[in-house]
Amino acid sequence: MIAGSQLNWEPMEGRYRVSLTLGGMPVLQGWWADRATADRKFTTWIGQYGSRAGARVTLTDEETGDLLTSWPDEA
Repeated sequence: MIAGSQLNWEPMEGRYRVSLTLGGMPVLQGWWADRATADRKFTTWIGQYGSRAGARVTLTDEETGDLLTSWPDEA
């Protein structure tokens, strides 16, 4: 486990989920109870993984099911 993140796809506690996919394949997900923390992780993951081919980072509200933001923006 990496600071609130895990690689085995079993949901952890937390309302907000940040997901990283590369070429459409799931790579990393993390859950946080605090929206501000999830927003920071979203931005951090873009910086860490955004240069990889096919990278996509999303932030989802698990309580409502809403996609809050994604990178890169969908065309």
